[in-house]
Order: sequence, then C-alpha cells, then structure tokens
Amino acid sequence: MILLGLGMFITAGVSIYFESYDYLAFIKSGVVTFLFGLMSWTYKFSSSTFVNKREGYLIVSLGWLFLGLFGALPFYFSGVTAFYTDALFESVSGFTTTGASIFNNIEGLPEGILFWRSLTHWIGGMGIIVLTVALFPLLGIAGIELFVAESPGPTADKIHPRIKETAKRLWFIYFSLTVILTLLLWLEGMTMFDAVNHAFATMGTGGFSTKNASIAYYASPIIEYTIIAFMFIAGCNYAVIYYLFKGKFQKVWINEEFRYYSLFILISALILGLWVNFMVDSSYEENFRNGFFALVSLITTTGFVTSDYTSWSPGLTMFFFLALFLGACAGSTAGGIKFIRHMVFVKNTYLEFKRILHPRAMIRIKINKELVAPRILTHILVFLLVYLIVFILGSLIITILGLDFMTAIGGVATTLGNVGPSIGKLGPLDNFSWVPLSAKWVFIVIMLLGRLELFTILILFTPFFWRSN
Repeated sequence: MILLGLGMFITAGVSIYFESYDYLAFIKSGVVTFLFGLMSWTYKFSSSTFVNKREGYLIVSLGWLFLGLFGALPFYFSGVTAFYTDALFESVSGFTTTGASIFNNIEGLPEGILFWRSLTHWIGGMGIIVLTVALFPLLGIAGIELFVAESPGPTADKIHPRIKETAKRLWFIYFSLTVILTLLLWLEGMTMFDAVNHAFATMGTGGFSTKNASIAYYASPIIEYTIIAFMFIAGCNYAVIYYLFKGKFQKVWINEEFRYYSLFILISALILGLWVNFMVDSSYEENFRNGFFALVSLITTTGFVTSDYTSWSPGLTMFFFLALFLGACAGSTAGGIKFIRHMVFVKNTYLEFKRILHPRAMIRIKINKELVAPRILTHILVFLLVYLIVFILGSLIITILGLDFMTAIGGVATTLGNVGPSIGKLGPLDNFSWVPLSAKWVFIVIMLLGRLELFTILILFTPFFWRSN
C-alpha cells in the first residue's frame, strides 16, 4: 500500500506536468493509500512474523484485493467513472494485466488517468508481491512463501538461491526491457508519453492503450513488429530471459517449454498469414502482420489490437477464441493456462495409450529431460479441471445475468485468462462499458482468480485452510 501510494504521487506529478485536472484525485488517493499502508506497517501484531504457506496464500490474496480496491480511488475521485464498480473493474483489470476497459473514449481521458492505467499494468505484470519480497528484510520476515504463492506457473526456476536476490534480478530485467522498448517506440514515431505507456502495457502483458484504436492508430508496421517482438519476450519465462542476458544460449534452447512456445507461434503465424490472406483482400505482408499480431497478442495475453479478427471468418474467430486458453510460458508476466501445462497434459494423454498396451511398464513423463513428479502431474491435471469448471460456471452465471451465449463464454474466457479482447459483443473493437454492474462484479472475481491461478484464492474457501493443523 505504501508503494502504491507513492505510485499515485508520481502519477500526480505526471498530471501536473501535463496541466491535467485530475492531479488532486491522485494526491487525495495517494494520501489515503499511503496512510493506510503506513498504519498497517507500524501496527505490531502479537503473533509470530514467520510466514509459511498458509499465511503466504492469505497475504497474497489480500494484497491483490487491496491493490484493486485502493487502485480504483483515482478513477472514482477524478470523476471519470460514475460508479465505484466501474472504477474497481478498471483497477482490477489493470493490476491483473487483463486490459479489459469500461472507457469508450480513451483519448478523452486526462493524461494522469492514462498514465495510471498503464502503471497498474506495469506494477501487476511482474507482481507487486515479488517487488515487496525484495524489500521484506526491512520487515524482518522471509519472502519465499509469498513468492511461491504469487509467482505465475507451475514451476519456479531459481535464478539465484536467495529469493531476495531473485526478485531483484527479475525486476532489473523487467525494468531494462521496459526502458529499451520505450526508447524504440519513441524513435519509431510515438510521443515519449505514448511510448512509456505502451511499454508499460507491453512488458506487463496488459493491453491498455492511450488511443481508442489501440496500436492500429499508428498505422506503422515497424511499431507493430517491435511490439510483437516484445510481447513475445514478455511471454517468455524470466529465467530464460535471464540466461539470455547472461549469454547462456544453451540453457535457453534446452528449455522445452520455450522451444514449443517459439515453434508454435512461428508455425501458427505462417499458417495464419495464408489463412487471413485467403479471407481478406489486402497485401500478403499486411495480412500476415495482422494475423501475427493478433496471435501473439492473445497468446501472451497482452490484448493489443490492430484489426478486428472476428470479421475475417467464423473459422478464424474460433481459432482466436481457442487462443484465449493457451497462455504463454510459466514464469512470465502473461496470464492464461501456460504452455507447460498443455505440454504435460498432451504428453500424459499420449503416454496413456502406451500404458493401456503395456499396463505393467513404468512409463513416466519427462520435461527438459527430467522426470515430472506425480505430485506435479496431479496438480496440473487438477488445475486444468478447475479451470474448466470455473469457465463453465462463470459462463453460466454471466448468461443468467443477461449476456448472450457467445459474449458470455468470450467474456469469461478473456477475463479468466487475463487477455482483454474476446468474441461476441466483447470483441477487439468493443469494451465492457455496457456490461451490467452485476456481471462486472463477476468478471472482477474471475480476473483475480485468473491472475493468481485459481488455487491461491480458492484454497481460502476450504475448511481445512483455517484449521490449526
């Protein structure tokens, strides 16, 4: 909360620089948030400060909930939203890097609000908890349990044996890539303000833009290819990016998930280029670029838009809908199911046929030439089942609340995967402004569930979580 309050004060400075009317809203929000965090920090609890898994899951869940609640204050105090529900939706969408918006006229928003939307992406991208883990020695407690609870994906490759050092290295890479992308976009024609905002949204795999037409506004192939490249990077496991920074290329390519992720995007992009070219009357390069951009944007759950992929053909619409369930790599800033879970599921399904023929044989799954422990396999299979159940129940609830079938399944799929654009009336050219307030609350819950990968929140509602042993 203290760090979030400081972020609001920084945004107030941006607002003052652009002579925008919303600076008072950020000062007021910053004071409230900072004081709440300061009181929470100075309060001395009588219990032990040791954090185990139980406390870790609770702190992470409450941390993300309070991020959304307090992050909504600038939207509400500035008057850009009439209802707190809309402000909360935009805030949660920002911090969970979903990028689904309730604003119809983005270019009419003040600069402070635009910067705050992008900043919530950047904070949420790597995870505010990982940042605080690096600062946890100030609180006198360990941060390993928090990192495990918050870090996306079923694997947590240790870049460095000490979790504090790991968090620092992750943020150094994250910050460096953001600076590089900002400079590139600025050199390629964006204003510095737009470059910073889009760099925040790209590296956070969020999707909030400063323009109504998103990236399509710039009509610049070089900007689109640059963002494609950095969306791809943002979807990579940060351990892989770290090895790339260190020049350990063998460790990069030996990562099986990275190989499948790269090959899938490459092959799909080539197929899409031909498919879109057959459906759309434009040059092959433009069709390839539009299909490539939409593919990478959805798989990495960034959600930027350059074209309306739902207008190309029903087959392509279904393809991009299925892409909402992919996700990028574990250990990245992307949402979604993640490639490694799909890999394990497909490999296990394939090997199950061998087990049927050879029931006495010991046939085990290997990832990166290492055996996958039965506990991890069970965890992944249960995750996929729970993901499917949440998707079905969420879609059922949303249809009951009045949305049509296509819009309901699209809305739940995109919020659960933290993607942004979808299908139906929530396609790439639409937003969530018209959605009933009751449905927005459901989507808010689904976005939080998706960002913390289901178990972190759902485990709080099990009776044995609250038992002492």
